[in-house]
Amino acid sequence: MKNYFNCLLFLAGFAFAHPAIAQSRSEAFISGDFADPSIIKTPKGYYAVGTSSEWAPHFPIYTSQNLRDWKQAGYVFDKAPEWTSGSFWAPEYYFHNNTYYLYYTARRKSDNVSCIGVATSQYPDKGFKDHGVIVSFGKEAIDAFVYNDNGQLYMTFKAYGLDKWPIELLGSRLSADGLKLEGEVFSMLKDEQRLGMEGQSILKSGDFYYLFYSSGNCCGSGCSYNVRVARSKNFKGPYEDYSQNPILQANEAWKCPGHGTFAKQDDGKYLYLYHAYNQESSVFTGREGMLAELTWQNAGGWPSFISRQADKAAADIATSFNEKKPAVYWQWDFRNSTPLIRQEKGKLYLSGAFKDENKTGVVLTVRPASDRFDLITTVTNRNEALKGLAFYGDANAAVGVGAVNDKVEFWMVKDNQRTVIATQNINAAPVQLKLTMRPDRTCEVFFKQYNGDWQPVAPGTKQDIGFLPQWDRSPRPGLHFKGAFPLRAEFSDFELINR
Repeated sequence: MKNYFNCLLFLAGFAFAHPAIAQSRSEAFISGDFADPSIIKTPKGYYAVGTSSEWAPHFPIYTSQNLRDWKQAGYVFDKAPEWTSGSFWAPEYYFHNNTYYLYYTARRKSDNVSCIGVATSQYPDKGFKDHGVIVSFGKEAIDAFVYNDNGQLYMTFKAYGLDKWPIELLGSRLSADGLKLEGEVFSMLKDEQRLGMEGQSILKSGDFYYLFYSSGNCCGSGCSYNVRVARSKNFKGPYEDYSQNPILQANEAWKCPGHGTFAKQDDGKYLYLYHAYNQESSVFTGREGMLAELTWQNAGGWPSFISRQADKAAADIATSFNEKKPAVYWQWDFRNSTPLIRQEKGKLYLSGAFKDENKTGVVLTVRPASDRFDLITTVTNRNEALKGLAFYGDANAAVGVGAVNDKVEFWMVKDNQRTVIATQNINAAPVQLKLTMRPDRTCEVFFKQYNGDWQPVAPGTKQDIGFLPQWDRSPRPGLHFKGAFPLRAEFSDFELINR
């Protein structure tokens, strides 16, 4: 199986088409896990790119004409750059020399240290060519931000593991071609209170440079993120922290806001695109894309934020696979599996390879926008492979329902142990399957055949799924396959209905 997994790596990237969608409830501007967003304004509209962590393809890109309505346009990388091993975090847009630059964080394959890489393209949403590592510093260098100060480019970033200051924000001159640092690295702001410091963005207003940064714990149910600001009359500092920090923090609807960048509208207003957790769905929908308007107390004073709320709901997914190419929203855990996907004549065919230690198999996932949903599909073929639906946190944290031979199986993988919770006998394919997630962090699974009624696979059982979320990313529902080559799963439809 390992040799098969390696030989399929080159097949992971493929082109995408847009899905058919319906509307459901949500309050985020970019719903679902979209952490560390960076935004750029172009002649054709706004583009935003976010963290993808361990999901491939890498760094999802969204586009909007008005900052309210967003749709996914593609990804920065269909295939991971050669020097990387994972942890694709904090992408940052910059436009220079008629070229779009994408600075990003990833772990270096040779030593697993987080470094900053750079890729370029003539377009904001496709065609990026990687140029490798641009910043390697201390025990990690992450969260790139580029600033043009009167014609001189600077790269700023967070460094960890320095001698006297465990964390600080650093800067360096950036070459005119944007591909390497020049001169000595200098300190801009030190984490003297040991609160955490990262995700910086810089604006100049009047005589001052304002350095906006995130503080606290970024991720998970115990997060404490917030946005703070410091200022200086010199780009290199020293920077003075605002006495009324933080300037963006939790409210009734959203918690742990942070790591954003600015876009200037035609009316001159600056909007800040950042991430935050929904207070209700929390880690089950991850860090979602939000907007806040930047305002000023008075000329020469300190800034503040006015949070905005989205006026459109998140999109449900409803597709019968009639498009020629798989939809743009699909992602998978590239560390543990390589899916093979083909879509034609109203069916999606899923198979692929997975590592021997992966007890879950291949899961083709979507980003959830709610912690209460129904996930539905129809399996149209019968064989010895397990074929159906999964709710996937990681290879060792997943639940699902699938058809295998003449049975429907409700299964769970937890703590590296696979358990069959219940089974039910079925007749010949096709069979419809449903996984229902409830806001009490439990799920139930159902099946039906020949226009019959939904039947529970495990009557009376509500399976706890609180173990699914990972530290830096939400679990994801999707289509599932677990079997040996050349077996495959055949699906005729897929629905994700937010409730």
